[in-house]
Amino acid sequence: MGGQRRVKRTFHKGQVLTLTIDSMAFGGKGIARLETDKGPFVVFVQNAFPGQTVEAQVVKCKSRHAECRLLRVVERAAYEVDLPYQPIPGAPYASVPMERQHAWKEETSLDLYRRIGQVDNLDEIYQGLVPSPLDWHYRNKMEYSFSEIRHDLETDEKVDDFGLGFKHRGTWWAVENLDDDSGLFDALVEGTLHEVRKWCEATGLPAWHPPKREGFFRFLVVRKSYADNGLLVNLVTTSDAPLDEKGFVELIRGLWGNRVQGILHTVNDDKGERVEAREGMSRLIWGESVVTEVLHGLSFGISMASFFQTNPKSAERLYAEVMALALDGVEERPHDVIMDLFCGTGTIGQLVAKNANTPVVGVDIVAQAIEDAKDAAIRNGLEGVEFVAADAGKFLLEHPEYQGKIHTVILDPPRAGISPKTLRKVMRLGVQRLVYVSCNPATQARDLVELRAQGYELKSLKLVDQFPHTAHVEAVALIERIPGFQPNLQA
Repeated sequence: MGGQRRVKRTFHKGQVLTLTIDSMAFGGKGIARLETDKGPFVVFVQNAFPGQTVEAQVVKCKSRHAECRLLRVVERAAYEVDLPYQPIPGAPYASVPMERQHAWKEETSLDLYRRIGQVDNLDEIYQGLVPSPLDWHYRNKMEYSFSEIRHDLETDEKVDDFGLGFKHRGTWWAVENLDDDSGLFDALVEGTLHEVRKWCEATGLPAWHPPKREGFFRFLVVRKSYADNGLLVNLVTTSDAPLDEKGFVELIRGLWGNRVQGILHTVNDDKGERVEAREGMSRLIWGESVVTEVLHGLSFGISMASFFQTNPKSAERLYAEVMALALDGVEERPHDVIMDLFCGTGTIGQLVAKNANTPVVGVDIVAQAIEDAKDAAIRNGLEGVEFVAADAGKFLLEHPEYQGKIHTVILDPPRAGISPKTLRKVMRLGVQRLVYVSCNPATQARDLVELRAQGYELKSLKLVDQFPHTAHVEAVALIERIPGFQPNLQA
């Protein structure tokens, strides 16, 4: 490695390294440490974990660390176990015992709260990790991709073929055929997916070719209800040819029987690798367009495009934690309001309203989501809950009747967290307590710094394992106003 670039970088982009992983960082990154002639060098490898020896390719290199993508596992960790399921890229920790997975999630997440969130009393306020009720077959939705480029799992080579399954790790163009149960979704669906692939291939119409951005069959999406075991199926194609809709319906109903509640056909001619088309058409070709899920006794109609918790059984545990915090002491303030901010279709707000003797207000800027929330509340026979389409920062101006009456705000933002400007808008509501649900502890830890600057402190924290066999974990935090603190809420 000659030349001037060696002064700045030890390794270069594209280089393949053989590494022994010795520790973990948040987000599923394995850490390897190398000694170089310039001193210690740290390498992060996504989806690798301690005890493994791996081959990894450098994708980004700095003076003292590099980030790599995992190419293959050369030697497994001693504690890994064999499983009766087909390994898939979306479950990198499937061979790791659950106790160890939980320990990694706790260690790497709490490190973020200490380093980024500057929380120095975690030993006092951290209340543990809530496991998923189901370690296997917990997902209620799975998206399978078609491709004319298949990654052969036996030869580890790319071949021209008709593929249906999951994108091979590190690629957006090659698909691994799913020929058996992955252990994450539904055993019947995944055990017979190869029959769907055979039927599609037999039509003579091609699978999507990602590099060429052409083809016919693009995605197969299946949504499952754990309440009644029903299935909703969506086949996504281009408009290049007519689909034999009658034949496809007969195939799916023949494979999955009375469990099938609805079948849709979506036309997507967009060039991007997304199921949802910016311009296109989704049409119900058989049955119903929704399946029904039940959480804590409340019924929710879930369409194929609806956002809904991926692990509904664990979501019940997550929402139980939220409800316990939101309703704590509510009998002492029966006229105060609990606000479900960024409520979407109002799942949390409805669950709180079912158990509260105090008014609940759900607020979201998306008008259609609010209409869906209102419909669901009527269907569930709920009183004492109101859903309002409004901007969080303008809510009190438009609804002065709530001034000084909002005691608790429930926040459940997207992975990016909440911007400082939006946080200040929330704090202008004058709330005493925040129940902050986060699918990304890194952004929640970041937001804690701004909250503390505005007079709020973290009082309790729990983690909830919504996604076994992955690095993802949810967090539920109780944040309360510091008595006597005068915040600076200038935008």
